[in-house]
Amino acid sequence: MMIFVACLVIFVYGMLSSLLGTIIPGLADELRLSNSAIGYIALAQGAGLAGSSVFAGALIDRRGTKLGVITGLGTTLTGLILLVESSNLLSITLAMFVLGCGGSIVIVAANAIASEVGDKRRAAALNFLNVFSGLGGVATPFIAGNLLGASPSKTGMAGFAATALVLLVALLTPMSGAKQHSGEGSRIKAGIFSSPSLYLLSTVTLLYTACEFGIWNWLPKYLTATGMARANALTILSLGFACGLLTGRIAAMPILLRFSPLTITVASSLAMVVTTYWVVHPMSRGLTAILVFITGLSMAPVFPTTVAIIGKLFRAQSATAIGFAITCGFSGLMLSSPVIGWLSGPGAQGIGHGLRLLPICSLTICIILIFSRNIFRHEEEKGVAIGALAESSTSAQSMSPVSSGT
Repeated sequence: MMIFVACLVIFVYGMLSSLLGTIIPGLADELRLSNSAIGYIALAQGAGLAGSSVFAGALIDRRGTKLGVITGLGTTLTGLILLVESSNLLSITLAMFVLGCGGSIVIVAANAIASEVGDKRRAAALNFLNVFSGLGGVATPFIAGNLLGASPSKTGMAGFAATALVLLVALLTPMSGAKQHSGEGSRIKAGIFSSPSLYLLSTVTLLYTACEFGIWNWLPKYLTATGMARANALTILSLGFACGLLTGRIAAMPILLRFSPLTITVASSLAMVVTTYWVVHPMSRGLTAILVFITGLSMAPVFPTTVAIIGKLFRAQSATAIGFAITCGFSGLMLSSPVIGWLSGPGAQGIGHGLRLLPICSLTICIILIFSRNIFRHEEEKGVAIGALAESSTSAQSMSPVSSGT
């Protein structure tokens, strides 16, 4: 039942991932927003996402997953209400900041639940979980473009109704409690932040998130700037990119049972270099849709598999480690969207130039993973030794009352 709730929760995150890109074309027309203004809205969302992730991980480790899930969903509902009531750039920016805070707590909680699966199946389980992120990403632009007339306010209300339903299910579902309450947990946590592996993998999440949200937030506006109808652009985002993410994560599950997570992540990052480079080249609508789908397919395993590697290396205080990595990931959104807006210039036609940032980030991911293999292997060996020591310490403590009583 916990995995079912995690799937619903990350579905909400998927809806939020594609929300800004879905509503931006309509908001840009209604409020005459420039590319720079859109970049600042995305920056506010990224600030909310990054600012809450470490807090979310610590909250879950200390107080349990249920409080994290409820806090994230409640914050998301607040942000959606603010978005529906927004009428100017300042109020929209505030709404996206609050939505970012909710989204970060939601995704850390969902991934923390799934990372409790055993080592051999962790990567596959996290990819399965993130299939529902892809479903959420499909739902928002598809429903908005085909059923809601691409209306930003109606899209926000539909998101509110779906999130409220998931919150009700979460409230009725028992979930795990805090992992650690002793001083030993603080020492392990300090050890986490002294590890180079955490910072390397967090850099990977930063660069990956810059690429994924670069597509979510900027692709519809880029396509409409090339002359494509708004409804068609949103359909390509949902049935192209989001379906590519969904399909890729389904396909990755059996592959990850045979190959190492690191191997799959390197191969995917190589594919990202090619696909993110070609996706911003003008072509027919059909070819664009196919290439956007392949782009989503190539990106699909990178984030959940990287989280799985983090969960394997840092078994104690895993939610804190995942939260820190996700914080760095959302810092990529904070950095990339304003940079893309700046590189795009004042005209909509320049967005293609700004999106050239994505293949550069993809190539950097590949280089980091290839040259860090020995560091990750050393961290895994150290983690196994620490885990064995902690287990023996726990066993000794559990036997001490018996010994004192004899």
